Amino acid sequence: MRRLTLPALCLGLAAGTAAAADWPQFRGPHRDGISPERGLLASWPPGGPRVLWKVPLGAGFSQVAVVQGRLYTLVGQGGDEVALALDAVTGQQLWRARIHEKYVNDQGDGPRATPTVDGGLVYVLSASGKLAALKTANGETAWSHDLKKDYGARIPDFGIATSPLVEGDLLVVHAGGDANRSVLAFDKATGRPVWTSQSHAAGYAAPIAVTVGGVRQIIVFAADAVLALAPKDGKLLWQVPWVPDSYNAATPIFLAPDKLFVSSGQNTGSALLQIQVTGGQVATAEVWRSRGMKNRFSSSILHEGTLYGFDDSTFKAIDAATGAERWKQRGLGHGSLILADGHLVVLSEQGTLHLVVATPKEYKELGTLQVFEGKSWTSPALAQGRLYLRNAAHLIALDWTAPKAAPPAKTGR
Repeated sequence: MRRLTLPALCLGLAAGTAAAADWPQFRGPHRDGISPERGLLASWPPGGPRVLWKVPLGAGFSQVAVVQGRLYTLVGQGGDEVALALDAVTGQQLWRARIHEKYVNDQGDGPRATPTVDGGLVYVLSASGKLAALKTANGETAWSHDLKKDYGARIPDFGIATSPLVEGDLLVVHAGGDANRSVLAFDKATGRPVWTSQSHAAGYAAPIAVTVGGVRQIIVFAADAVLALAPKDGKLLWQVPWVPDSYNAATPIFLAPDKLFVSSGQNTGSALLQIQVTGGQVATAEVWRSRGMKNRFSSSILHEGTLYGFDDSTFKAIDAATGAERWKQRGLGHGSLILADGHLVVLSEQGTLHLVVATPKEYKELGTLQVFEGKSWTSPALAQGRLYLRNAAHLIALDWTAPKAAPPAKTGR
């Protein structure tokens, strides 16, 4: 295993990708852990990808959102949870805004949710339920709500971890309040309450929005059920009971045109659901159920009919259509992963980074390096060819771009 050396700050970025993209929210552009970027390194050079910068950070597990050359994340610093905006090229702090007091827990202190960037606002949520819309330009508060005080949010055992979802003109949050206040929708510009729905306690997963048979649906993985709500008014479209207290933390994955993969830990496992729309009515049917992919907190990734993810502490590939196992790899612990350009980037909880070919045939590793020492539970992010990795101590940016080809040599006559 190669260990990263941290050279002097390198502010330039090697000539880039054929197609680059921002990473504006939890799990990237489409909340599925997949980047559309191409032209990335197919294998890593000796010593690993080039380190662009490394900065001290703070407690917490928030991922990084990246939009128009800026990074946004949440950290615990001192007794506070704060939102940070950093320059993506240099790592320099652009602004800092206090959100709430720091959440303290024996599984790790600080915020869990990932900021969501939309237009000129970044939406942030503390582990104790403070929701705020901040101006991306300077971190000033545009509007805010205390979800615990104002909406009866019940804080899960390990803190609120769901990330806000922008759906049209709405900002949707799974707060877990009772009395029909489990899922909340606000006007994203003003913070005005639009609707509330259901009374399920909160899980830890982030909501997603899908369209099946012409029906738009907000999918929420609550503490004891998978729910689908109508964006217009929060009306319940369907629900599937789920085992309570099974660490419902992995975000469901949509398999177009009509299926949904759901997985959780505590020996519960996973299921593939088919969403059926008939005459405007929506229902579900179970395609398969298995204990062969138990996502404890890290979400899986779908690529070309195969689901890649962590079955508890074993990294696996399974057939999405049947749930059958394709291969497994031990030794990575409770890791996390993203996909780009046909490759999986896997960060183990021990802080090792692995470049793996996304193939159902075998576990094929193309590079491994030690990035952090100690617990690393935050999923990577990728934008403009830069790979962003964090733990409770530091945030690191790596250059994952392929080097520019040298121009052809001129020949004399």
